[in-house]
Amino acid sequence: MQLSNEEEDYNLSLSKFESMLKTNKVLFFDSEEFEEIILHYLDMGKATLAKKALKLALEQHPKSTGLKLVQVEMLVYDDKLDIAEKLLNELYAIEPNNEEIYIQKANIYSKRDNHEKAVELLKVALKYTDDYADVYNLIGMEYLFMDNLELAKENFIKCMDEDPEDQGALYNVVYCFEFLDQNEEAIAYLEKYIDKNPYSEIAWHQSGRLNYGLKKYEEALRAFDYATLIDDEFLGAFMEKAKSLERLKRYEDAIEAYERTIELDDPTSYALLRIGKCYERLGNKALAIKYFNKTVHEDPLLDKGWIAITDFYVRQKNYQKALFFVNKALNIDNQNRMYWKRYATINKEMNFFEEAEFGYRKAVEFGDTALDTWLFWVDILRFLGEFDTAIQTLLQATEFYPEEFEVEYRLAGLYFMLGDDKKGKFHISNGLRLNFKNHTILEELFPVVWTRKMVQNAINKYKI
Repeated sequence: MQLSNEEEDYNLSLSKFESMLKTNKVLFFDSEEFEEIILHYLDMGKATLAKKALKLALEQHPKSTGLKLVQVEMLVYDDKLDIAEKLLNELYAIEPNNEEIYIQKANIYSKRDNHEKAVELLKVALKYTDDYADVYNLIGMEYLFMDNLELAKENFIKCMDEDPEDQGALYNVVYCFEFLDQNEEAIAYLEKYIDKNPYSEIAWHQSGRLNYGLKKYEEALRAFDYATLIDDEFLGAFMEKAKSLERLKRYEDAIEAYERTIELDDPTSYALLRIGKCYERLGNKALAIKYFNKTVHEDPLLDKGWIAITDFYVRQKNYQKALFFVNKALNIDNQNRMYWKRYATINKEMNFFEEAEFGYRKAVEFGDTALDTWLFWVDILRFLGEFDTAIQTLLQATEFYPEEFEVEYRLAGLYFMLGDDKKGKFHISNGLRLNFKNHTILEELFPVVWTRKMVQNAINKYKI
């Protein structure tokens, strides 16, 4: 690929400057060359070299406004805001119509968290600039800092109108739409943008992502298809395309798209995991477990990989292996309520009731408030003969489920088992009131209680 004359001159200037530093010979550069050299080093994060270049530049061009503005930029970068402001005031006295002076002043006010003043100065810069896109973009960023997403969006759109190629501004427009929960409007905006810029893979990708979020998987897939046709190495678009295909139950096509992401980059544990899930849904158990194993080999600390293997063996009713792998996941994340619930369920299936009780207790401790979790836990406590603990657990559950017949019938049975007939009668009345049809729960869980005359009388009385 041939370089343009400008690029060749730029590279020559850099080489010449670096050669000068090595030989300690002082060579002459015009002020614009120095500006480019300094900004190059700043962009590269080489602040020391940038400062050396600036020192030499000001020695050779002490009256250059451009270089002094670069000096201001470096002072702001170093948080020397007062010195930068003083220098800007001097420059303003010389060139009051220079838009860069207003932009740098705005930058200083922004650094001081006075974003309203920064916007005010940037609006003045608009009167003098030729680069409207850049100034609109800066105004948009200031409104973002103020959490005024509507005005931020408005200015990023103006930036895009001036410079449709500004990808950063395009991302920011979409971000504002999303933050404002205006996803449909964002899609409409992107459609208009794509009409004028049909080869923008970024716009197609963003449109796909938004449609995916709205569960419009066909529309999302179409957008990702275009993004990958425009750029056949667009890793993110292939990943999103694969997810859309999965949602559409096109598992073989999804596998192909995930495999493309692996061709483009090193295998990711996420892609391997999803391929395994796709094979499992296709009924290919051998390839499913192969890819689940690849997932944990690629990233042994990915708990979701171990859980995928756990769930695979649970579905095969191979609880011994499932228990081994759920323990692997818990070793990585021992505060995950879903993992503790799986641990409890697996142990329950293997008749390891004390371990199951511990698992349900931990699941609740870490935030699982699902009704079935409470009920499974209580039924195991009942089985273990821990009636008092079972009652306390159910009373906890009533905070989340104050009018639940499953809870009331269990409380009734437990109180009757402990000989507290008054509370037993109270809760059986609640259960019958809430759901008479399922009163036989009492017979299934507490056959001894069921045969008691007091219980039968309560049921018959309610029946009448």
